[in-house]
Amino acid sequence: MSNSSRILAQNSKSSGEPSPTWKIILFAVVLVAFSGPWSRADVALVAGIALAICGLSSFAKQSETASKWLIQACVVVLGLRLDLSVVMHSAIEGLALAAGTIIGAVVIGLFLGKILKCGREVSTLVTSGTAICGGSAIVAVGAAITASTSAMAVATGAIFILNAVGLWTLPMIGHLLGLTEVQFGQWVGVALHDIASVGGASSSYGPVAFDTATIVKLTRVVWIFPLALLAGQWMRHGDASAAKPAFPWFIIAFLVASGVRTLFPQLKLIEADVISGSGLGFQLALFLIGSGLSRAAIKKVGWRAFVQATVLWIIVAAASLGVIYWGVV
Repeated sequence: MSNSSRILAQNSKSSGEPSPTWKIILFAVVLVAFSGPWSRADVALVAGIALAICGLSSFAKQSETASKWLIQACVVVLGLRLDLSVVMHSAIEGLALAAGTIIGAVVIGLFLGKILKCGREVSTLVTSGTAICGGSAIVAVGAAITASTSAMAVATGAIFILNAVGLWTLPMIGHLLGLTEVQFGQWVGVALHDIASVGGASSSYGPVAFDTATIVKLTRVVWIFPLALLAGQWMRHGDASAAKPAFPWFIIAFLVASGVRTLFPQLKLIEADVISGSGLGFQLALFLIGSGLSRAAIKKVGWRAFVQATVLWIIVAAASLGVIYWGVV
């Protein structure tokens, strides 16, 4: 799941005045044009970014809130098409992959940050965002270590740009290598940062990839809480006044929805509608997240942080692909 729009919107230029009517109308027209079933998730993201970079975005604050809740709602709705036993089996089966890639990403990421001299705050945030789930992890860990706004903006900007690149490139690589839907779902759940992008990329690959990727990503999201607590202890030496990261309650709601699906198997009849609705929700969320990007935020992505994020992302993506492709998991 992604809070990228929150950090990026804070760094966009704002006069504090309402957007002119023509800009609001343009924003609404582009939103409808690229967020409907006739478009695609990656195209919606690029359309949002284009609006933002051209200074034509509107409703930055509302978009931030809407994208956050929309992503969480889509995840919960997905539970209505997944039997609880399937969810539990997949989560247990993928636990080793999740633990291995997260621990490996943290160790390698902090090592890269030290070599590149990115600074302790930025290095920790970039590593957390890559290891777990992008902007959501950055916000949680940033709160735990009381990171500066600029450090969070730099880390989020780097992760956001790479996430957009991955949304386009991973499906192409998957088809090129002939990955099955299960394999691709496992891979994209690890290699892409935010839940919205995971949903967008996997839905273009197929419904099985979509389900698999969602479960894989959710098994990683629950690691936000312990990672944030550990980061807070490490950075601040056990300061009792530290802000505790919020627990991702939407995962509990997802499991409840999955339980309802288990108790009422006749819900299978609305499976197509659930897939379609959640896919469009993720697509709209990506557009809103993209519209929160700005030229100022891009400029804040220092080369050291961007190199750290890029190298770490490539290592995690390549290693997880190798493990999945060669049938280790």
